[in-house]
Parts: sequence; C-alpha cells; structure tokens
Amino acid sequence: MKTKTVVLISGSGSNLQALIDAQSNGETAISIESVISNRPGVLGLDRATKAGITTQVVDHTLFESREAFDIQLKATIDQYQPELVILAGFMRILTPAFTNHYAGRMLNIHPSLLPKYQGLHTHQRALDAGDDRHGVTVHFVTAELDGGPNIIQAVVPINTNDNAESLAKRVQQQEHIIYPMAAQWFAEGRLCMQGNDAVLDGSILPTSGFVMDARSQ
Repeated sequence: MKTKTVVLISGSGSNLQALIDAQSNGETAISIESVISNRPGVLGLDRATKAGITTQVVDHTLFESREAFDIQLKATIDQYQPELVILAGFMRILTPAFTNHYAGRMLNIHPSLLPKYQGLHTHQRALDAGDDRHGVTVHFVTAELDGGPNIIQAVVPINTNDNAESLAKRVQQQEHIIYPMAAQWFAEGRLCMQGNDAVLDGSILPTSGFVMDARSQ
C-alpha cells in the first residue's frame, strides 16, 4: 500500500517535480493524490497536470483572514484523506489550528541549516554572515515557523566566489535529493514524530537531523 499524499505549492514546483519523478521511478512509496496551490497559474500546477495528478487552487487572496483560508485549505486537503502532507515551496504561514491538525504527518523543506536562518532570504543571509557552509533541511511542521523537529539536512559549501544565486542553485540540487528520501522514510514507516523529536528507525535523531555532507561535491 502506498502512502496517500497531498502536496502544497505556491510556485514553480521544482521539489514537487523531484517527488513526482521519485514516484514515477518507483523510488518512493508515496502516492500523490492531489497538488494544491494557493496561487493560480503557477508552473507547479502544470507539472502536476502533466503527470496526471489532480490539481486544485485555494487562492488565499479571496479570504478575509488567515484563519478562514486555513479552514478552506484543510477541507480541501481532507477530501483526499492523506496520510502525509508535503509543503513544497508553499509560501504561507499556517495557523496553529492547521498545523496541529496535521501534526506528525506534515513535512516542509527549508533552504538553510535550521535552526539557522528561519524565514526568507536565507542564501544572502548566510553569505552576509561569512559562513563557510550552508544547506537545506527537511523537518516536521509545527506551529513554530520553520521550527519543527529536523529530519534530514544536506550541507553545501560556500565558495569564495558564491553569490546568492549560485549558492541557491547548489542548495536546490540537494533539495531534490533529500526531500524524496524523507518522504520515502515516512512511507516505509521508518520515520515519525514523537513529542518534539524526529524518530528514524526507532532512534531519536539529533537536533540537526540526519546529516548528508555535500561539501565534497
């Protein structure tokens, strides 16, 4: 049995494509039942349609409050009775009621080595700080923005000639590797959230999560 999954997007859907490819290649036991966007007309919706996946739009601009949007989004997701919800470039801050509803079964990917650089503009912030390494984190979603337990990180070197664009490109390459990996762990029943910890194969992961070092690449 494959794990019924709903993916939420806001834009081009490059991580969505990585998940679709992994599903198509038999590399992950998730079954993407629907892709839902809060913005109409984005490339990610085209990617889903091309793959034969149902799409829906819940346009946040049509709602008077964040709470009203989240109520409708939850109702739309729950039509599919998903076991897993994946945020793939979903650019909305979610209410505690929403995140609590999906506690332990919602994943997000964030382009930094959390807890460093929560929020936006992570690549430039890492450069401005003079860091020698950067990366990406997959984590469980909780009510705290980018604050749920880390599952897996990929570490990327910061080169002396890097700018935000070049660094982002290398980080994104690692995103497309580790997100399907985390989804597969969940689908296999190897990964879960217990309290404020991520647990893999029965063992609590360290604060950083499982770390992949891409610094040699």
